[in-house]
Amino acid sequence: MALKWQSMGAPRLHIVDLDGAAAGELVNREIIGQIGRVMMIPTEMGGGIRSLETIGTMLKLGIDRVILGTAAVQDPKLVSEACARFGDAIVVSLDARDGFIAIEGWQHETVLTPLEFAKTLVELGVRRFIYTDIGRDGTLTEPNFTAIYELVDGLRKPVIAAGGVATLTHLKIIKLLGCEGAIVGKALYSGDIDLKRAIATIDC
Repeated sequence: MALKWQSMGAPRLHIVDLDGAAAGELVNREIIGQIGRVMMIPTEMGGGIRSLETIGTMLKLGIDRVILGTAAVQDPKLVSEACARFGDAIVVSLDARDGFIAIEGWQHETVLTPLEFAKTLVELGVRRFIYTDIGRDGTLTEPNFTAIYELVDGLRKPVIAAGGVATLTHLKIIKLLGCEGAIVGKALYSGDIDLKRAIATIDC
């Protein structure tokens, strides 16, 4: 599938180790490494990243961006050190359910709101964020445009939107809101979004 999306013109590949996110450590290291080695396009991955050593390992395997989620909540020192050492290679995922950040494979909710939490991370050196509305992820409904706009407007940092993206119109709105990009997952596999058409439309 990675090679298919690459051949269709995807500008970047997004990978999540779902097993790793729940387990608190990388589980699918081998296949992620295989993908990283053969991709000719930039590739980012997250899920179970909890140490500087793991971040370094992923970067050596050909992954160009490593996404922190749970670690960003539980270990601010790790975030600071990772940003100082790896710079733009570090991205933080703001995964929210009903307006609050959720961690550990989305199994546990916190009292942190995405915008206020993100502001504290900017102070630690984070330069880029992914925002996912958990309740809409995989639903093929529509993104949480209000939350996305509030984050982009309040943060003034690159934000990538995810969760509920199902049509070209959704992608157009995300671009108009000022997002750096959008993550499209289920809509590609279901055929609701044609990747080549989407790229041609959004890049116009």
